[in-house]
Amino acid sequence: MGKAVVTVKIMPDAVEADLEAIQKDALEKIATFTGNDETKVEIEPVAFGLKAIKITFVMDESQGSPESLEKEIQNMDAVMSCETVDVRRAIG
Repeated sequence: MGKAVVTVKIMPDAVEADLEAIQKDALEKIATFTGNDETKVEIEPVAFGLKAIKITFVMDESQGSPESLEKEIQNMDAVMSCETVDVRRAIG
């Protein structure tokens, strides 16, 4: 099997949520899930001062769906939702 490049979008539960703390905890969960630290983080303005965290990471396709990771992140403090917004097969 190959590698997949996955992007998750994390929405905080409030404008004043600590994005750095959410990002740090999410990156730890992703590293545990994937077994590597190949990630890219973007902060995306949504509306009225609310910002989403988009994290792109590489995982082995044999792990199946990132749904369990999504649920773990969604259950973190100050997180309203987490959804997988993109999955692509890595080339090369």
